[in-house]
Amino acid sequence: MDKKKSLFILAATAAVTFAYNALKPVKSKVKVIEPFDIDRYLGKWYEIARLDFKWEKGLSQVTATYNKNNDGSIAVNNQGFHDQKNKWKQSIGKAKPIDSSKKAALKVSFFGPFYSGYHVVKIDQDYQYALIFGDNLDYMWILSREKTIPEAIKLAYLEYARKSGYAIENLVWTKQD
Repeated sequence: MDKKKSLFILAATAAVTFAYNALKPVKSKVKVIEPFDIDRYLGKWYEIARLDFKWEKGLSQVTATYNKNNDGSIAVNNQGFHDQKNKWKQSIGKAKPIDSSKKAALKVSFFGPFYSGYHVVKIDQDYQYALIFGDNLDYMWILSREKTIPEAIKLAYLEYARKSGYAIENLVWTKQD
């Protein structure tokens, strides 16, 4: 590839990235946990339920592990087992607070400069169980520090999600062997 073509591709990529982030900034449109202690949120979480989407289709044993990077951002390691393919799938990303480090409104990226919202809308006082909403009604997760969740918390989270407009009847209940 010649130098002019390489420069053109680089400039076009930069322009598209800038336009995407400028025209579709990640904002929290939902009431999130505040104050939020990101350090208490770090560590391993088991996915209890999700609204299914392309990356997670067919996955069981899904976990999300969050660790702090040196620059203050959060390293995200999502993985799950694809039962039909009989292999593990992993996705590495990063997260950053949207407005303030005291709010549970984050933006997460698994694809370079492109971010999506990750909003912790419910969490217990011990940071053991969490309800997460995405930027729209297509993304929702129930997470736990254990492979199960108490029935009372599960029902409370489901009711909150239903009242928020989520189609909880479409949830996939993650097998955690």
